[in-house]
Amino acid sequence: MLDRLTLTNFKAFQHLELPLGPLTLLTGLNSSGKSSVLQALGLLHQSHAAGDLDRAGAGHVSGSGFLLNGELVGLGTGQDVLHEDFTGDEPAITLAVDEGPYRYSWTVAYEPEQNLLPLIDAELPATTEGTEGPAGDAAVIPSYFTAGFQYLHADRISPAEFYPRDHHAAIGRGFLGVRGEHTVNYLRHHARDEIPEGPLRHPRAESALLLDQAAAWMGELCPGVDLQAAAIEGTDSVRLSYGFGGALGTNHRRRPTNVGFGLTYALPIVVACLTTRPGSLVLLENPEAHLHPRAQTRMAGLAAAAAARGGQLIVETHSDHVLNGARLAVKSGALAPEDVLPHYFRGDGTGADVVSPRVDRDGLLDQWPEGFFDELENTLDQLLS
Repeated sequence: MLDRLTLTNFKAFQHLELPLGPLTLLTGLNSSGKSSVLQALGLLHQSHAAGDLDRAGAGHVSGSGFLLNGELVGLGTGQDVLHEDFTGDEPAITLAVDEGPYRYSWTVAYEPEQNLLPLIDAELPATTEGTEGPAGDAAVIPSYFTAGFQYLHADRISPAEFYPRDHHAAIGRGFLGVRGEHTVNYLRHHARDEIPEGPLRHPRAESALLLDQAAAWMGELCPGVDLQAAAIEGTDSVRLSYGFGGALGTNHRRRPTNVGFGLTYALPIVVACLTTRPGSLVLLENPEAHLHPRAQTRMAGLAAAAAARGGQLIVETHSDHVLNGARLAVKSGALAPEDVLPHYFRGDGTGADVVSPRVDRDGLLDQWPEGFFDELENTLDQLLS
């Protein structure tokens, strides 16, 4: 599990050291730097997957560095990611992660018009020959590079007639896609996979199988719903349908375009959480989007269950219901207080700082900084004045 992310001269941050936990919540005003945290982790994973972090050494290394544009993130060119008031004698960007006793750090040179910023320094854990790194491999790399990774953007799939049937992404790699576009195909192929006994297994599901578990958790958002995911014969597409028990005992299937937008929008998050395993990392942007407040709280409960199973989730949210759902998970004993780390980002568009309230065993916070989910109280004060 990642314990800390350090950003130097990256986007909104001249320097940031951000503690991470099993369930980390990133909150704050728009353009305050929250997305930069997720993008940094996505950028490292993307660069590693392309082989661009494998050839570390002093001096510029041809073909090595940060791949700014790819499957996970599209950040533009060097001038888009360098902090305006960079620290140091020369413009350079450093991203680092701590994982237990291990620290990984990569520094790239600034090239304003390039989208592959060349690696000029890397500090990686030293191992003796024959020993294994934290991921259980001879290569010493952060475990989230290989132990399972999902990154769901705020712009997710919408209700549609069909979805892509990409074998390599959904089946070969187990990747749901940054928009969740491979979720339906993943469900189709893995429908009979069993969710292990534990916090993620819904007690009222028809079975422990993934499809039934997904339906049960979706039922927390919309009671009575069930799911089907099927291939469309003769095409490279799959179809999703929803069922609702009728008054006469029938279960007429409905297309996603004929049910609430929020159901389909939330489905990739439900599947990402259900398939979290120990050591994996899930990055979520705005899981509350298009959901009723009660459903937002339930979604936070699912994220807490995924963290309790051993996964790590970093969630960008604008919802006090998501925050309160995480606090309830602590109060109920589902997570320890130190497992939930809320961070409140404050910025003016050119720089940012972070305040990090602590959660106690009753789910209460030790501080409530100005602007931190206080709009309800502010509005009520105006209404009552």
